[in-house]
Amino acid sequence: MDRTDLVRLRWRLTGAWLWPTFVLLCAVDAVVGHLLPPSGDSESAVGGLLTAGGLMLLAIAFLSSPLGLVMRRVRRDLPRSVARNYAGTAAAFGVSVALALVGLIHHDQVIADRAAVQDATERAEAWIGAHAPPRFLTDLHRIDTVGIQVPRLYRSCVSDQLGTSFYCVVVDRSKPFGTGVSYSGHESNQLLEQGAY
Repeated sequence: MDRTDLVRLRWRLTGAWLWPTFVLLCAVDAVVGHLLPPSGDSESAVGGLLTAGGLMLLAIAFLSSPLGLVMRRVRRDLPRSVARNYAGTAAAFGVSVALALVGLIHHDQVIADRAAVQDATERAEAWIGAHAPPRFLTDLHRIDTVGIQVPRLYRSCVSDQLGTSFYCVVVDRSKPFGTGVSYSGHESNQLLEQGAY
């Protein structure tokens, strides 16, 4: 092995960070995406992994060559493959940082949405406890609440012991507690979400 081969080997070893970094960042982003979803109220770890992995692959595919050219202009001693590897690693890091920042920015909205659902559920539970027939009061702790016009209007349902009949109300959070709740029929929220209500 001559000196040229040793130099090439050194560059290959120092430039081989892209795919180990990609795998590590995918694992980290799966956890971050689950804890700080970039959209919606929640995201599974698998969803976070797929989102991050897909975005990182796109960033690597489209940015590693142009960023590698920029790196080679700054450091002319870098071989093209090493510069592309460094650039791809930087692009993957950029995607991870961007996803974490979006998740942090969106986190306040997630907390506000959860608080709104909790408030609507408490209002519905109080009203149903006072107005519903006794057969619907045994499973009151299993109330199902969905948003109609978030964060103002919600629909909450409880089922009887057999789970065959439902008692539902609409909650208007813009009105004071104790008011703004009205009866909404016996169709479950699942039927509402399927468009059958």
